[in-house]
Amino acid sequence: MKVSLSIAIFMLFSCFLKAQENFPLPIGEGNEPVTSGKFEPTWQSLSQYEVPDWFRNAKFGIWAHWGPQCQPERGDWYARGMYEEEHDYYKWHVDHYGHPSKVGFKDVIHDWKAENWDPDKLVALYKRAGAQYFFAMANHHDNLDLWDSKYQEWNSVRVGPKKDIINGWSKAAKKQGLPFGLSVHAAHASMWYETAQGTDKSGEFKDIPYDGKLTKADGKGTWWEGLDPQELYAQNHGLSKKGWNWEWQDKSSWPSQAYCEKFYNRTMDLINLYNPDLLYFDDTALPLYPVSDAGLKIAAHYYNHNMKTHDNKLEAVLFGKILSDKQKECLVWDVERGAPDKPQEKAWQTCTCIGDWHYNRRVYDENRYKSAESVIRALVDIVSKNGNLLLNIPVRGDGTIDDKEVVVLEGITAWMDVNKESIFDTRPWKLYGEGPAADASNPINSQGFNEGKIKYSAKDIRYNQKGNVLYATVMGKPTENILLKSLAKKEETGKIKKIELLGSKEKISWKQEVDSLVIIKPKSIPNNIAVVFKIVMK
Repeated sequence: MKVSLSIAIFMLFSCFLKAQENFPLPIGEGNEPVTSGKFEPTWQSLSQYEVPDWFRNAKFGIWAHWGPQCQPERGDWYARGMYEEEHDYYKWHVDHYGHPSKVGFKDVIHDWKAENWDPDKLVALYKRAGAQYFFAMANHHDNLDLWDSKYQEWNSVRVGPKKDIINGWSKAAKKQGLPFGLSVHAAHASMWYETAQGTDKSGEFKDIPYDGKLTKADGKGTWWEGLDPQELYAQNHGLSKKGWNWEWQDKSSWPSQAYCEKFYNRTMDLINLYNPDLLYFDDTALPLYPVSDAGLKIAAHYYNHNMKTHDNKLEAVLFGKILSDKQKECLVWDVERGAPDKPQEKAWQTCTCIGDWHYNRRVYDENRYKSAESVIRALVDIVSKNGNLLLNIPVRGDGTIDDKEVVVLEGITAWMDVNKESIFDTRPWKLYGEGPAADASNPINSQGFNEGKIKYSAKDIRYNQKGNVLYATVMGKPTENILLKSLAKKEETGKIKKIELLGSKEKISWKQEVDSLVIIKPKSIPNNIAVVFKIVMK
């Protein structure tokens, strides 16, 4: 019997969906329930997602990527690198804390007190700089939960600062009227911490195990008596055969069933407690996918839970990395430390930082923070391509930011005070930009990492629009007349009513010619970062 092509395709697609449900480590009954509603834990169901307008209007958020790894002030991935004998983190750790066989990352957590943390002051400062939403880190690969976690005994209320960090950030964001986001990074902790199983290969401590395999019984008489280090380090397993990998290609790196269920329950607890407006996963697609259905269930729960608290309207934003086109229907694509070199049809986000993700004193000492100029130009480029910018301002272990970071924020604030109308509530124009940078190829590498490779000048223009207003931003201080080829005198271009320069009362002279719109260089340029011309169309 012959089967029609359409039926064959349907059968094939049904088999594909069925195969999608056969996860090696599924989340079973008895765990936190998924809120019922419009969304089910399948990619097909999640593809009903639509990005809320508030996020598309917001454009700019600030992130406190803050946890115990900021306490040493050495930078990113300290809790992994301190167990690598050749790493400078290891050498610094031995000098300042002791050998990792005696003093491990659990003890760095104990040292972290957050004694000068004032979330109200910081979030108010971020809002003043133009942030339209605020993000806090809920946990990192170091596996410490930064709230009063029901499923993780290693949390910031029980150890370290003895404070509910997420509750403090949540209240501060609410006080400032900012949508509140949470980032979750702990899905890979069991593999990430494998260096804690190691030993020195030479010297006084040769072959003496680091503290990664300690158990609850080993804690008698210590400050951590009663706590199980394996609930933090999750090293009740052998080493992965191929070492670190991000996308679970190697089966030997897979976590246990218990680990998947614990991660799932911790994240569900976080959502239920704080009902975040935005939720970021530091994972390819969704956490633990495709090893477990945990990520799919969390996503469905998050959307349904959000709808029940917003009069049955979905206002939530969920992020993932390295998404396929189909997955971009289900959640928002996040690009780390970079941006696509072409506009995107769907809303997306860049996440980046003015220094290291975790506070690094050397970045401060060596004056290596991104400037306000760099941040603003990146923001303008991202917005022209239909994206948002989430910017991390590293926080010190004590809960403060330093004077040089304040200077960067003040520079952003000054530019926003004059030019914010060209950013917020806008949409992409028919062309995102023109000039040397627009003509250059700058593809992203896996999850991103292409920032800083393109240098902007006053020859580079970026566009976006709001109603009948077109904003043309010059990515530098012009020294001559500005030529906008995209606005040459053509029927499809439309007629220009007037042109203004934001931040200036000077009357702007211009002429629309067959090959370009020529804006005569103003006598006074209001800033050296990015100059915005407001072009009102008839």
